[in-house]
Amino acid sequence: MANNPRTKQYSAVYRQRIRAAGGAEVLMQLPRETVALLDALKERHGLRSRSQALLKLIEQGRETAQQIA
Repeated sequence: MANNPRTKQYSAVYRQRIRAAGGAEVLMQLPRETVALLDALKERHGLRSRSQALLKLIEQGRETAQQIA
């Protein structure tokens, strides 16, 4: 499937949309416990994705760091 030209084209267009919106794709390996935490946050806050849950955690960390500084 990865060699399918339509899949490659779709992926390229998807990445272009992400970049145009000011984003970037990041692939990471996380412990299962961390993924479970992201899933729990996602459900609790009604988020669509783990990415949104991770972004929420990062933003909370930034706020906390700014309050301390």
